[in-house]
Amino acid sequence: MTAYRTQPAGADDFRAVMSRLVSGVVLLSAHHDGHDHAMTATAFTSVSLDPPLVLACVEQAARFHELVTDSGVWGVSLLGRKQRAAAEWLATPGRPLVGQFDAIPHWRAESGVLLFTGSLATLEARTTAIHQAGDHSIIVGEVIATGLDDDPDDALVHYRSRYGSIA
Repeated sequence: MTAYRTQPAGADDFRAVMSRLVSGVVLLSAHHDGHDHAMTATAFTSVSLDPPLVLACVEQAARFHELVTDSGVWGVSLLGRKQRAAAEWLATPGRPLVGQFDAIPHWRAESGVLLFTGSLATLEARTTAIHQAGDHSIIVGEVIATGLDDDPDDALVHYRSRYGSIA
């Protein structure tokens, strides 16, 4: 039997525990006042089928936070294994905003957000609620459009602070 040690929940311990949860990897994108921005996220999930709702958790100190909360519409690209470099790049804090999408194939959706070519699936969401939760905001959106790749790659996942894939 494995021995577990129990202790008060500090930030480092909490991060270590949560790193044991396998998470899908998505790129969140927003467009507002002529500016595009995106970030890599693992805190994304479905909420409801009727109406179709999703949520994403975004750190309030992140540059993306203000843009996504102001825009009212955001995109989600569910990443495949071959998009690992894009996930790593868009997770880089302080990266230059100008030209950040030059090496990542993408297109502009009807809602105005960027979606990323080669994704397993995409969706666009209209913000319906924003909840403050500690140092993050939980952004809830109603899904207004979806897309599926007819021949999807293996899923890109995040586990123990590393990227991997699942077929």
